[in-house]
Amino acid sequence: MTVTPATAVAEKPRRPLSRFRSIRGRETWAGLAMIAPAGILLVLFLVIPVLLAFGLSFTNARLISLNPPRFVGLDNFARAFGADPMFLQSAWNTFLFALVVVPVQAGLGLLLAVLVNRRMRGVTAFRVIFFIPVVTSIVVVSILWKFMYQKDGLINSFIDTLTFGAWQSVDWLNNPATALPAIIVLSIWQAVGFHMIIWLSGLQTIPEELYEAAKMDGASPWRQFTSVTWPGLRPTMVFVLVTITIAALGLFVQVDVMTQGGPTGSTSTIVYHAVRKGYQQQEIGYAAAISLIFFVAVLIIALIQRRLTRDKD
Repeated sequence: MTVTPATAVAEKPRRPLSRFRSIRGRETWAGLAMIAPAGILLVLFLVIPVLLAFGLSFTNARLISLNPPRFVGLDNFARAFGADPMFLQSAWNTFLFALVVVPVQAGLGLLLAVLVNRRMRGVTAFRVIFFIPVVTSIVVVSILWKFMYQKDGLINSFIDTLTFGAWQSVDWLNNPATALPAIIVLSIWQAVGFHMIIWLSGLQTIPEELYEAAKMDGASPWRQFTSVTWPGLRPTMVFVLVTITIAALGLFVQVDVMTQGGPTGSTSTIVYHAVRKGYQQQEIGYAAAISLIFFVAVLIIALIQRRLTRDKD
């Protein structure tokens, strides 16, 4: 076949385009290969379990049973809100725990961040000290605090020393009035260092020139905080509140190690109740329904928080 000059000119633009498509195709396949391991793990351990939980929540499936699961519709959800008082108690305990932990832990974390965000000798050591509980296993921390909360433990002995023997020892974890507050104190102490670091990273992104301008205008330290520091921490505040809320609503380890939901259900939470129903009492279908309710509740609370803390024009 004879190639005319016009044909040759017409075919020239096709070669760079085909090469570009080839390079783009190789980059696409390379990118897919890189995300494949994480994607497979997410599908196996997140997407599939969520879909299975959704399906099981409408059945009477049991962990070990000779009978096949039977579709029961909304019976599990009706049971949770009507015939299972322990679920309602667990929901109230979870809500109360989050209601106290979220503002206190966020506020203490911000206070510590402001204190350690100074150029002074030894400040790095204080940052490390406050962060040590975060890197310590929560199981180990819970076991240690369980011993400290005993009637003859360190906390009662310390208070007895401060009051010169006038203190009557309290069995903190076996008293329905003090068991949940005891877990709240432990949880705040254990995680406040993590949020201190998050607040600290936010503080260090605020330009120093803004503080210098505020000082030149005669602003007091409190005025500098409200006019410069707090507005600059708004994105950090949203992240801290959301992470603390999700962690607080998912309270499980401390309860499982220290009280097993007792005494008389005063420390049972939604997650602990779901695990107990699913694995101890083998009611997988009902436990899946509780997990679905928990998921929807966390999603709604997170959306409300995001709406309340969003940037307003």
